[in-house]
Amino acid sequence: MRRRDFIKVVAGSAVTWPFGARAQQPARVRRLIVLMGAAETTSSRGWLTIFLHRLDELGWHEGNNLFIKLQWWNDRPEQMRAWAAELIAGSPDVAATFTNLALEVMQPIAGRVPIVFIGVGDPVGSGFIASFAHPGGNITGFASHDPSMGSKWLEVLKETAPNLKRVLVIMEPATPVHQAMWHSIEEAAPRLGVEAAAGGVHNAPDIESVIKSFAQQSDGGLIVLPHAVTVYNATTIIALARRYRLPDIYAFSDAVTAGGLLSYSLDWNDQFRRAAEYVDKILKGAKPADLPAQAPTKFALTVNLRTANTLGLSIPPSLLGRADEVIE
Repeated sequence: MRRRDFIKVVAGSAVTWPFGARAQQPARVRRLIVLMGAAETTSSRGWLTIFLHRLDELGWHEGNNLFIKLQWWNDRPEQMRAWAAELIAGSPDVAATFTNLALEVMQPIAGRVPIVFIGVGDPVGSGFIASFAHPGGNITGFASHDPSMGSKWLEVLKETAPNLKRVLVIMEPATPVHQAMWHSIEEAAPRLGVEAAAGGVHNAPDIESVIKSFAQQSDGGLIVLPHAVTVYNATTIIALARRYRLPDIYAFSDAVTAGGLLSYSLDWNDQFRRAAEYVDKILKGAKPADLPAQAPTKFALTVNLRTANTLGLSIPPSLLGRADEVIE
């Protein structure tokens, strides 16, 4: 199976290599399942390429000594649970999950299957692991944004749009890390002279409703928290932000490439590369409980100058100087 064939995935469809082919291989074939709890995008396909390439470097070759089953998020949580059950039914040697949603779906059905998570916010506070140093159980991995990132996003948005007086936080209200991020934003807002409002959403109609209502008053902006729902509906959020002239900040640079104003996020390439290394260790006999969970160490700021010009914003030179990528 060629690498490009692995990456050609239709959103909402599973990639499967028949586990029955094991008997045709001279070496023991190991089974890896991957549950991507986010929409398929150019970036997420790229992260998977990096993940697979690192596994290849470590000696795990798909279709040879490693078979992989992959499933993307498709905006239907009930279907996601059914697909996760199908993945687990194949008796994998290890599972990899991306986002809190994917881990929430996989954790209760995984049994003893080791899980390496990627991009999970506040994994301790969310109850997935006991601690970073000693995760315990069958789960370890690589955390994404911690709750304090909420205030950081507000600070960067306010620095970019000094006249900002109100901010709507687009969030999935039942997600524990979103609640913690919201509290971080809520606590920072008075010191920055901003009134914060929580916009709980579950789908595209919710998103359109809360943004339309919020935009009835002036001097507002958006903070879009990372979640499968917000990533899947990013184009809708960006279109509404431009329609109502709302400065917006995201946790993924894809949104800025698509027309959003700002993103401040971790280095996802690094996360997926390091996750592959943990999968390798587990396939070679390591236990998840003995592999410390890791917090992100690399972050990137992306600015879209075209969007800034559309909004009539002059990006401060100090912020441009810190930007890792500027879209002109």
